[in-house]
Amino acid sequence: QVQLVESGGGVVQSGGSLRLSCEASGEMFGIEDMGWYRQVPGNQREWVASITRSDLTKYADSVKGRFTISIDVAKNTVHLQMNSLKPEDTAVYYCNTNYRPFAGDYKTYPAWGQGTQVTVSS
Repeated sequence: QVQLVESGGGVVQSGGSLRLSCEASGEMFGIEDMGWYRQVPGNQREWVASITRSDLTKYADSVKGRFTISIDVAKNTVHLQMNSLKPEDTAVYYCNTNYRPFAGDYKTYPAWGQGTQVTVSS
């Protein structure tokens, strides 16, 4: 089973920066992609950004130009650099990965972290 552990959340003033990190561990052949989602109480979880093992990145329009996602495949770690933070970025941020459990199995399986709180004060 694969576990994801997030770190780096906290409280920051509007316009500030935070860097989130997430490390995947456990029995697996390899990571196919990793990403970040966020959720505000009462709302659905929304996708923020994702990156493949070959460094292809995608961003939600709401964070494009402010957030940067990066991956260290050797360490099964993904980072999310968040700049120019706004109060509307306040949420619990969840790390996600799609991984391959075995070398001969090309099907991927999802795993989620427990989440880390990001609060941006105005």
